[in-house]
Parts: sequence; C-alpha cells; structure tokens
Amino acid sequence: YNLEELGDCLTRAITASPVGQVLVEQSVLGWKEIEFEVMRDCADNVIIITSMENVDPMGVHTGDSMVVAPSQTLSAREYTEYTNLCRRVIRKIDVTGGGVNIQFGGNPENGDIVIIEVNPRLSRSSALASKATGFPIARVATKLAIGMTLDEITNDITGKTLAYFEPTIDYCVFKVARFTFKKFPQTDPTINTSMKSVGEAMAIGRTFKEALQKGIRSLEIGRFGLGFDGKDHLVPPPKDDAE
Repeated sequence: YNLEELGDCLTRAITASPVGQVLVEQSVLGWKEIEFEVMRDCADNVIIITSMENVDPMGVHTGDSMVVAPSQTLSAREYTEYTNLCRRVIRKIDVTGGGVNIQFGGNPENGDIVIIEVNPRLSRSSALASKATGFPIARVATKLAIGMTLDEITNDITGKTLAYFEPTIDYCVFKVARFTFKKFPQTDPTINTSMKSVGEAMAIGRTFKEALQKGIRSLEIGRFGLGFDGKDHLVPPPKDDAE
C-alpha cells in the first residue's frame, strides 16, 4: 500500500525468482469486478448472455465473492461500453463456435476499464449465468462447435425463440459463497485472491434485497437474512490493523 511495502515485496520476489526478475503491474484493488458471458458463431453473430457484478471489489476471488446478475451499478453508457468491449474481445481471440467468460475491472473513480481474465470455456460463472437466465449455454456452445449458427438453434425454454435472441431478465439472481473454516482450523479466514469457499447457494428474487436474503438463508448456517434475525452481533467486527 506504500513504497516501503512495495520495496519489501520486490526484494522478496527477486530473491525467490529463479531468473532474478519480477513483473510489476498496476494495482486494481478496490475496483469493481464485472463479468460477461458472451457467445459467437461461425457467421460472426455475437450475443451477450448476461452481465454479473461482484459485490466484493477486486482483491477477492470471484468464487468467494457475492455475485449478482444482472449488474446493478452500471449506467446505460457504461453497460454499452462493456458490451462493445466484449464483442471486440471475442472477435480478437477468434472464438467462432462457442462462448467465453470475460472479467473486467472498472475504476469507480474515473471509469477506467481493464480486462482481468478471459476464459474461452465453460466455468462456474457460466453455470451461474445459465441458471440465472435459463439460457442453455453448454448445449448451445456444443451446437456452435459443430458449425451451427445461433439462428439455427431453438431455445429449449421457450420452444419458439431462437438462441440468437439475447436473454432479458426482470429479476435479480444472487450467488453467495459457503465457507466452513471450522473444518479447516489452520486456514486463514481472511478472504483474498485465493479461493477458500467450499460451495455456494443461488437465489432468485424480484429485487436485490430479496435475492440477497434468500441466498443467505439458503446457506443453512442458521441465518434467516441480514438485519432481522437477531444474529448480526455474532459476526465478529473487522480487526483494526493498528491494534
């Protein structure tokens, strides 16, 4: 977080490096983390399945973070900017028969956007997006891989519309990670870039609050939501670094 700590980290890294070199990159801690599921066929048709926003900022592993779909804090202009980047990325890496998961970091102060990761495969986020929207990502990706186009694939959910139409949802889907630190007492419970959760629960609600409360209840940890079950005091407060 300062030049002194950076110097200490560089010293340790250079000592541990077999070639005496280290790579220094821009820190994105605290930035928004936004994900998109994108598909493209051999005819260059591109669709956005859904956007997903991590409630926890950059610095917390996606698997440990609370995630809401669709994204809740992007303006119309920002959403358009992100989706345009998605189309450019999937065309640049030349995925012509399948889907990719693209993760972005967004600076809430000035609007800067960086690409964090691109996964040209199915992932945990793909499963969440598929369940959240009802769009059969795995099935459609398989048909695209054998040369079919999006306008040739029927959506199994509706039985009428084609896969070419982007899903639109009027509800919120919330994913909450499940931790069991009591079973692993040697594990540091501090969440960071290393995934430590052992499972997750997904909930659907008409509003963000409803989906969040349902997700917490689904964890089966004796909580019935935040703020009204009388157990908020059981959550230990964050430690002060100065102590």
